Amino acid sequence: MTKVGLVMRKIQFTEAQGPRIFAERLRQIGSELGVEIVFISPERHVSGYDWLPGYEHEKGDLVNYDIVLDQLYARQIEHVIYTVSGFTFLNMFFEKSVLFPHSFPDPALTGYEMMKPFYSIVNKAIVQTDFLKREMADKFGVHDVTVIPIGFNEQLVDKHFDPSLVVQNRILWIGRDEENRRPDLVLEYARSNPDKEVFMVFGGERYKESMKKYDIPHNVKLQFALSQDDVFALMNTAKVYWSCSKFDTFAMPLTEALAMGKIVVKPEHPCYSHIGSRHAFAGNEQNWFELVNMAAASPHTVSLDNKDYALERFSSKVMKEGYRRFFEQWLS
Repeated sequence: MTKVGLVMRKIQFTEAQGPRIFAERLRQIGSELGVEIVFISPERHVSGYDWLPGYEHEKGDLVNYDIVLDQLYARQIEHVIYTVSGFTFLNMFFEKSVLFPHSFPDPALTGYEMMKPFYSIVNKAIVQTDFLKREMADKFGVHDVTVIPIGFNEQLVDKHFDPSLVVQNRILWIGRDEENRRPDLVLEYARSNPDKEVFMVFGGERYKESMKKYDIPHNVKLQFALSQDDVFALMNTAKVYWSCSKFDTFAMPLTEALAMGKIVVKPEHPCYSHIGSRHAFAGNEQNWFELVNMAAASPHTVSLDNKDYALERFSSKVMKEGYRRFFEQWLS
C-alpha cells in the first residue's frame, strides 16, 4: 500500500474541528483507494493548548522541520500533503509534495502577512473551492491546483435527518473563540433576541476557559468538543444555521448544515460563493440579525433544496472521487 504523509500541526490533530475531521475522512478514503495516510506532526515547541510565544503560526513550523523530516524518512514516505503554509519548504526535500490549505493569506485572517512569503514558493495545491483556486492563481501564480471539497458523512445525514425534531426558534453557530469567527456578534444577537435559543458549538475543550471572559446571555447554550454524531444530532434540531466568520477556506459546518436541510445565513464574502442554494442567504454585520430572524420565521421547517444541493456537490462520495482521480495521477 502506497504511503502518503499528512503533515498538520499537533493542535489540529487534537481538536474536534475541521482539520481533524478532514484528516480522519482522508485516511478512510485513502484506505478504500489502497493508500495509507500517515499522520505526521511536530512535538517540540508546540503546546496542547495553543501556540507558544515565539513559536506561533508559521514560525513554529520552521523550527520543527527536523522532527517532521525524521518522521517522514523513518516511515519511508515519498508523497506528502501538508496543510499549513509554514511547511512549504518540504518542497525542497520531497518532489511529490502538495499544499492542502486550512488557512489562506487573506487580510481578514490573523497572521496573513506571515503566510504570504510561504505561498510564493508553493508549486502544487489541492483546494476546497473554485474561489481558492482563482486566488492561488491570481495572487501567487500557482496554477497546478486541484479542487476537491471536504465531503460530509452521508450516513450521519441519513441517521439524524428528521424534520419533526426541528425547534422553530433554535439558531445554531459553530466556530472558535477567535476574533475572525465573531462569537461576540452571536452573543450580541442572543442578547437582542431573548425569544431565540442560540447554540454555540466550539471544537476544543480549551474554549471552555476562553469563553469565561464573556457575559453569556441566558438564552445561549455553549457546547464543546462534540463528536460528529453529536453535531449532526444537534444540527437536526436547529431551524437556522448561521455563520458570521470573516473568511473560510471551506466552511465545513455550512455544507453539513445544507445537507441537514437547515436554512442558512452566511457572509457575503466571495469565499462562500459555493454555498449558493435556494435557502442560503448572504448578509453582513449590518443586516445579519434581521436575516437570522427572517430565516427563523420562514414557513419552511427544512429546505430540501439545500439538502439536495449539498448531496450533489459536497458529499464524501464527491470527495472520494476527487481523491481517486488525484492519487491516480500524483502517485504514478
